Amino acid sequence: MTRYIIIGAGAVGASLAAQFETHGIPYVLVGRGSQIAHIALNGLSYRRPNEARVLRLNAVDTATPPALRPDDILVLTVKAQDVEAATDFWAWRDVEGAGGLASELPLVTLQNGLAAEDIALRRFSRIYAASILVPARYTVTGEVTVDAEPNVGVVTLGRYPLGLDDTASTIVADLTKAGYLAEASPHIRRWKAAKLQHNVGNATELFAGTADARAKAATDLAAEARTVLLAAGYDPAAASERKVDISGWQIRRSGDGPGRQSTWQSFLRGTSSEVDYLNGEIVRLGRLHGVATPLNAAFQQAAARLARDGGKPGSRDIAEVR
Repeated sequence: MTRYIIIGAGAVGASLAAQFETHGIPYVLVGRGSQIAHIALNGLSYRRPNEARVLRLNAVDTATPPALRPDDILVLTVKAQDVEAATDFWAWRDVEGAGGLASELPLVTLQNGLAAEDIALRRFSRIYAASILVPARYTVTGEVTVDAEPNVGVVTLGRYPLGLDDTASTIVADLTKAGYLAEASPHIRRWKAAKLQHNVGNATELFAGTADARAKAATDLAAEARTVLLAAGYDPAAASERKVDISGWQIRRSGDGPGRQSTWQSFLRGTSSEVDYLNGEIVRLGRLHGVATPLNAAFQQAAARLARDGGKPGSRDIAEVR
């Protein structure tokens, strides 16, 4: 029987484990630090728009990882900046009864940006990349909030760099059973590019300003990113290409604070930033393909200064960045 090893207990990983727990899909949630310690001892405080409950999860610390089985699927839910260390840790672990290594097991990458899959390919041979839309928040230890209903999120998944197979179909079926609007696509790089085009706007939430000013900056960042992605040979997928119907999927903000993107959450918790893998990825591709990226570079640099100086979200005005 397929078992999922969920690597990373942040907003995406913990909410995925909660959904698997609720729907009877075998899994182990593996994490580190105070978050996984709290979940293992006290359970996960899991909030949805119309409910809040504490779930006991099958959770273990990375220091005592589970023994791997031949039918396991690894699901990488850490941030892009942590993929290098995570794949190095897991790839060379033994698989019980198979005489092989974990590097031969399927690895699902749920990271924003375009870098995770290429990093993972150095060690893993079977990569299944996913573009995932989940309005999940993790700002308090032991708590995760998902502001969406009736489904948790939207997932498009495919074999990386191209194609589909039976394993991809199995993963999509299990995600659907677990409450996600999931579909398979043989052209997953296009969906990853489309998500990155949106995610470059995450950085705007780090700065003070009117909603209109942030929206304008996000629109301009996305337009610059699209120009670069097209020059680099990507053709970002359009929303109209989805096969799964997401018209009934709604994001409803709960009453315990604003819904903010993953970049903002990381800065609020004082952890490492993924901006270098979002805006920084566009800057990198622009340099490779001779396309100027002044706006993405400006936000990347401003976010780096904010992180370097220990600044909190909203401590600098967005007008200064532009």
